[in-house]
Amino acid sequence: MEDTETMKNLCLKTRPRNNPYETWVAGSWTWLVLKKYQADDRKAGARWFCFVTSPFCPDGELGDCYAADIMGEAVRIVKEVAA
Repeated sequence: MEDTETMKNLCLKTRPRNNPYETWVAGSWTWLVLKKYQADDRKAGARWFCFVTSPFCPDGELGDCYAADIMGEAVRIVKEVAA
């Protein structure tokens, strides 16, 4: 495995909402990860650019989120790949 200092960030390009890199869910909250600013999500201060829907904003809003906050509370939804 490569050292985290030399890992290439494969999620640096911003994606549209209908094709996020990852989807995370916690109750009625959903985070669509559209961009990651660094390759290592475990780094202190790691940020993601997300489209977030919640009871407070059911239509959703765009913004930066701390990866640790999302990973600590939510579950990653894995898309099934058609054979």
